[in-house]
Amino acid sequence: MDGQVIKKVVVAGGGTAGWCVATALGRLLGPLLDITLVESAEIGIVGVGEATIPTIRTFHRYLGIDEQDFMRNCQAGIKLGISFDNWAQLGDHYFHSFGTVGKSPWMAPFHHFWLHARTLGFGGDLKDYCLELLAAEAGKFKAGDKGPLSYAYHFDTALYGPYLRKHAEAAGVKRIEGRITGVDQDAATGNVTAITLASGQRIEGDLFIDCTGFRGLLIEETLKTGYEDWDHWLANDRAWACQTGLHGPLAPYTSAIAHTAGWRWEIPLQHRIGNGFVYSSKYMSDDEARATFMAQLKVPPINEPFHLKFRTGRRKKIWNKNVIAFGLSSGFIEPLESTNIHLMQICAIRLVQMFPFGGIHESQVANFNQITTREVEKIRNFVIMHYKLTERDDTQYWRDRRDMAIPDDLAHRIQLFRDTGEAFKEEDEIFRLDSWIQVLPGQRVEPQGYHHLARLVEEPQLRGMLDSLRAQVADSFSRLPDYETYIREYGGAPAAAPAPVA
Repeated sequence: MDGQVIKKVVVAGGGTAGWCVATALGRLLGPLLDITLVESAEIGIVGVGEATIPTIRTFHRYLGIDEQDFMRNCQAGIKLGISFDNWAQLGDHYFHSFGTVGKSPWMAPFHHFWLHARTLGFGGDLKDYCLELLAAEAGKFKAGDKGPLSYAYHFDTALYGPYLRKHAEAAGVKRIEGRITGVDQDAATGNVTAITLASGQRIEGDLFIDCTGFRGLLIEETLKTGYEDWDHWLANDRAWACQTGLHGPLAPYTSAIAHTAGWRWEIPLQHRIGNGFVYSSKYMSDDEARATFMAQLKVPPINEPFHLKFRTGRRKKIWNKNVIAFGLSSGFIEPLESTNIHLMQICAIRLVQMFPFGGIHESQVANFNQITTREVEKIRNFVIMHYKLTERDDTQYWRDRRDMAIPDDLAHRIQLFRDTGEAFKEEDEIFRLDSWIQVLPGQRVEPQGYHHLARLVEEPQLRGMLDSLRAQVADSFSRLPDYETYIREYGGAPAAAPAPVA
């Protein structure tokens, strides 16, 4: 399609993925494009999780979305990180926050100075240097771009798509209701030329965005792109999910509690809690998983649990010919680190930045695919790490996770931290150094060394530096209001919204 003007964009499928990309294109490139989104009310969305990472706030700023309006309309709560229980060993607990740990001088990252202090018998707990971690565990919060906290959201995915739709349609995106029953291709090039609906309506386009979920109607069923399985690293392939009423104080974090054949989540929204039970069908039957899940709920469910089957992995090409896959159509990393919505949104911004107005060139397609692949694989490795670094041997599931072979680059990073205390953030990687230095020790990887630049700081100066940092964090912490009280006033959903409590 070199040289062909690309103007007519057709988004096949709605949900979070479809409306994320349609809204981004509409709000940022709207006058230059003719954008149509096709979705069917007959087809439900897959609400695997309702948690995000802080990049969603940047996405919303690009789109001009007001935070308080979004929170009210999507029953959103705040997420300062993830609480992990029973991962390395039964009874273990650690927290992966979105915060910065300490303050690093130019010479070496902060944790090396902290590690040196520990050899001298002082320094305290690493969490004392991270405001987000302290705030999460104590239930404290204050919002705002100029505020001290780095945060993301929990929200109702069933409300998020319709919320984005309003912004997209205001920017000129057209929505057509209908179920896709056919796909037309150019006989010579194989490019998709149109989709046909059950009504007989035919919708032509220059560029097609596949948001049809795991099915991948355009990217896979039509273009036969191929799929790379990751089940040898990420064995979980099923989940049960349901909602319950609130119980106890509203928590500003996601809970990830490991069980005998996977893990379960708790995601508190303003009016309910999203619950999920992720597992591997190789180690646990669907019936056993459902029964275990229901027994572990803290209060009775307010809806019947729904069952989800998935394959971890990715399409071999996210962009193939004139089709780009978004969301579940592009692949799936299990929801452990809440990165799936991030991947939809970062790809939407990438498409805005690389939009092929003058025609689709193979060099551009290859570049888009390469960037996306690198980013997805780095996220995949970070998730694999949680399983590989278990010391549990109470079930075959955990023994197999512990003993599995992992990608060489991940094995190298783990060993590097174990040997030297060195951790880093690579290019195109969403997880910062602060994430690595929270998760690795949380999974019982203790560094045997550290950068000896820290030894150049005399003990009194090092004590003073660490005491000052702890005091700054403690002072900021003392100024934070109670999370639940604050969020009800700041972004509280309308009183008429359902809030059943069992």
